[in-house]
Amino acid sequence: MNIRIGIGYDVHQLAEGYEFWLGGIKLEHTKGAVGHSDADVLIHAICDALLGAANLRDIGYHFSDTSAEFKGIDSKILLKRVIKLLNDKGYRVGNIDSIIILQKPKVQLFIEKMKETLAEVIGIAKDDISIKATTTEKLGFTGREEGIAAQAVALIEKV
Repeated sequence: MNIRIGIGYDVHQLAEGYEFWLGGIKLEHTKGAVGHSDADVLIHAICDALLGAANLRDIGYHFSDTSAEFKGIDSKILLKRVIKLLNDKGYRVGNIDSIIILQKPKVQLFIEKMKETLAEVIGIAKDDISIKATTTEKLGFTGREEGIAAQAVALIEKV
């Protein structure tokens, strides 16, 4: 069996006046993530992990943050396109492990909905997606609630 792994990381600034999208769902919060697209850090980290595993460069290469085509785009659309790129290269997703790094809001109650949403977009079982969340104990930009970060590791298999 031919398997490969990749890692992804993304960061976005948090600011008032923006929607807060995370794991493909919209959360209510006083701040939202700032970005060219909907700034969903979890999906962006997952996209980079998948692209890296398939040696297909990174999310910025495929979806430029200077392109009008991607201005305000739903990151689930980007993830769907990444899955097509993988499928075209003969890969399928085995599993994903990820972590969201933020001080607030607490996201534990939303993790199952994120997993369901992502599983549907990717075309894998919900149990093949792990999402964890942590704070930085009020340290650094995430602890000061200036930004949010996410990391993901993905395993892909040649079909």
